[in-house]
Amino acid sequence: MRVSYLHRYLDWHRLVEVKLTEVLQPRGEMELQTVQFDQETFCCSICLDLLKDPVTIPCGHSYCMSCIKRHWDKENQRRMHSCPQCRENFTERPVIKKNSMLAAVLKQLKTTGLQAAPADHCYAGPEDVACDFCTGRKLKATKFCLVCLASYCEKHLQPHYDSATFKKHKLVKPSKYFQENICSRHDEVMKIFCRTDQKCICYLCSVDQHKGHDIVSAEAERTERQRELEERRGRIQQGIQDREEDVKLLQQEVEAINHSADKTVEDSEKIFTELIRLIQKRSSDVKQQIRSQQETEVSRVKELQEKLEQEITELKKKEAELKQLLNTEDHNQFLHSYPSLSALSEFTHSSSINIRPLRHFEDVTAAVSELRDKMQDIIRETWTNISLMLPEVEVLLSGPEPRSRAGFLKYSCKITLDPNTAHPELDLTEGNRKVRWRSKALTFCKDPERFTTCCQVLSKESLTGCCYFELEWKGRLHVGVSYKSISRAGSSNECHFGSNDKSWALICNHTDSIFCHNNVWTSISGPVSYRIGVYLDYTAGILSFYNISESMVLLHRVQTTFTEPLYAGLWVWNYCRLL
Repeated sequence: MRVSYLHRYLDWHRLVEVKLTEVLQPRGEMELQTVQFDQETFCCSICLDLLKDPVTIPCGHSYCMSCIKRHWDKENQRRMHSCPQCRENFTERPVIKKNSMLAAVLKQLKTTGLQAAPADHCYAGPEDVACDFCTGRKLKATKFCLVCLASYCEKHLQPHYDSATFKKHKLVKPSKYFQENICSRHDEVMKIFCRTDQKCICYLCSVDQHKGHDIVSAEAERTERQRELEERRGRIQQGIQDREEDVKLLQQEVEAINHSADKTVEDSEKIFTELIRLIQKRSSDVKQQIRSQQETEVSRVKELQEKLEQEITELKKKEAELKQLLNTEDHNQFLHSYPSLSALSEFTHSSSINIRPLRHFEDVTAAVSELRDKMQDIIRETWTNISLMLPEVEVLLSGPEPRSRAGFLKYSCKITLDPNTAHPELDLTEGNRKVRWRSKALTFCKDPERFTTCCQVLSKESLTGCCYFELEWKGRLHVGVSYKSISRAGSSNECHFGSNDKSWALICNHTDSIFCHNNVWTSISGPVSYRIGVYLDYTAGILSFYNISESMVLLHRVQTTFTEPLYAGLWVWNYCRLL
């Protein structure tokens, strides 16, 4: 119905145009004026404009002289010239001359009202609305008539402006989707909205199948819906404003955290410097006291030594006198000399010399060792308290660390071990989720990813965001995370988990555990279970290790800044299995 109406209107419009031509032009010019409706006949197919200095090439097609020359100039390098329309090739470049007859016809047509062809951008493209009355190549429509239900270009729209017949017609902006606004049953514009069925309808529909429904004009419904959308938009804008305020607050919090952290680091360095200075002073005092006591004791010993040496000299002199007297053969002489012998003086008795072999300052060493042990206990206890306090700051910017095993399991990630990284003495089984150490190395092809110094293996999957995994072990275990750039060969520190700045590791055995990073070792008190949980919040820079038995017990937590993707890493003596 819609199509037949449009055809009738097109026929009527063409009839009006012909009648207007008969009135405005003499009868003798009718045939010439008719050409006005097929202007493309006299257009150059290169520039799409009316022919200028028209020339006709051997195949019969005509072009502007300048257009065909430029076209053939571009083809000179191919040594072959062709017609842009029919593609006929010419071995030699044709000699072109002006087509005098065609030029005369064009001149006469221009004097009788033939206009230049519209510019290429005036024609309707795939995304444009085309004029319903243009024949051949259609121009863009500039208006749509709600009465005629047709789209018009500027040329065919003119009767709507000039004729009183069309004065009451309402013109709107054309839309390629406007056909959707036409009722398919009655070929009428749908200006009514049925709230009962929530759809647009035309007037005839409102008195037919929608009779008795809640019906309003489409404009009124749009006004109400627009008000709702404006209210919703207002709430969204308020939400944006609130979140921008929250972002500002978070930024202030970041600045406050950075300032607090910087000040804490500065104050901590001062305190540790003072502590180191105090220890150095006490060390200097102990050293000075030891040296002073050393000097006193050595002086006393040397004084006693000199006294003993004098007594030795005196005793040797007496011994010589006695020897001489004893060797006297004359009895009278012997008896005469005997009373003149001087009596022996009192000598130092050996029991009065207090000698403590190998035990001079051992008590001082023991006292210093005891002080060291007490300080280590204090530092370890204090450091644990400091480590537990640090995540409280991070809660401001990151989600809180789970409190229960069920909470951790929400972040559980399935990890498989990468056989290409496994040391030859490690055997992977159970889908590369169990690893066992064997004394005899397996035979593998050489791989630059494989650990050759340490019995270690990395995971295939990188650890990002928040993730958690558990494992059970036996024997001895190093578990942690590592950058993929960790060395695979060379010295043990370069590739051993925890002994360099590219890895963090918890070292477990039967009696105790140690955390290690960059070859800095931290002892962890308390027993270690044979099931370990590892929690990582990459963004927040938190790495935590837990004992898993009847409850979860924090073994160690570290907070840092990760700069590369992390992978789970295992060093195994006996076996380990990911759960």
